[in-house]
Amino acid sequence: MADTTTKLNLPFILPSQAQKHVTHNEALLTLDALVHLAILAETSTPPVSPMEGVVFLIGTEPFGPWAGRRGQLAAWQDGAWAFLQPQDGWRAWFASDLSLKVFSGGDWRNALPAEAEFARLGIAASADETNRLALSSPSSLFSHAGAGHQLKINKATGGDTASLLFQSGWTGYAELGLTGDNALSLKVSDGSTWRTGLSLDPAGRVHRPNQPVARAYRAGTTFAPADNTRSGFTGFSLVQGGFQLASAVPGGGNEILVPAAGIYLICLHVAVATSSGHTTGLRVNDTSDLLTLPGSAGFQSASTMAALAAGDTLTLRHDGTAQLRAGPDGTTLSLALL
Repeated sequence: MADTTTKLNLPFILPSQAQKHVTHNEALLTLDALVHLAILAETSTPPVSPMEGVVFLIGTEPFGPWAGRRGQLAAWQDGAWAFLQPQDGWRAWFASDLSLKVFSGGDWRNALPAEAEFARLGIAASADETNRLALSSPSSLFSHAGAGHQLKINKATGGDTASLLFQSGWTGYAELGLTGDNALSLKVSDGSTWRTGLSLDPAGRVHRPNQPVARAYRAGTTFAPADNTRSGFTGFSLVQGGFQLASAVPGGGNEILVPAAGIYLICLHVAVATSSGHTTGLRVNDTSDLLTLPGSAGFQSASTMAALAAGDTLTLRHDGTAQLRAGPDGTTLSLALL
């Protein structure tokens, strides 16, 4: 049987050994130095008045009581230096540079690299190949180091996506960023279909491709609605955001169906070829007029702002008789959600 342990070289208490407490205490002192090993500094010069239990890493040119002990650990215990030879796998806290190191291949190496790189990192969450950084937390803080702070999201090509995606129940409902081009866009979804609500092109121009806007007209050259009837429209020279033609009306044409609730800017332009005391009103839901224009010959226009609900219908109400010009340059109704 060997006199010492294999890894730490601790002395055994042997049979018939005198003063066994000396051997036992020697082993305890060695353990006291090595367990939770903390190295104050690396130096070649033994300190004059070391504190009890302090441990040093002996440098490259030791002298005095440390002579010939290069690379060993010197522990001050019971008024004398005890020397320990590091073994592969020993770990120690280096107080001089506040780092945790491991002994490997004859040298002390940082247990973690100074600039750590990880293939995946999960913080209270499981990272995967797509979400290589995953965080589960009530909030996240990104603060400055100096003056400002930038959060950078980079994409490979103009056709790729660099964005912030907002989800509920793991379903996306809003997305902000560069989505498929280099214009800043804000997209929203009902859970299945995505629509662009707002985009800002590189020239600084603002676009709202789904904002309800329409310019409706009546096809043909002229039309002559009868007294006390309603008429509608047959097409759009401009339309976006969901405006539609709805039910047919007695005086010809169809109702305009309002796609979304909000405050609308409304402009009615009536082109009168002939009139005999005729008036034209813009009617909502066949219950009340938003605008009324007298029927003298020529062009008459009026505008207003009004609150409309999704599903409201708009038609023209006619009193008296007249012949009105049709077509995109004739009698028209323009609407825009503000």
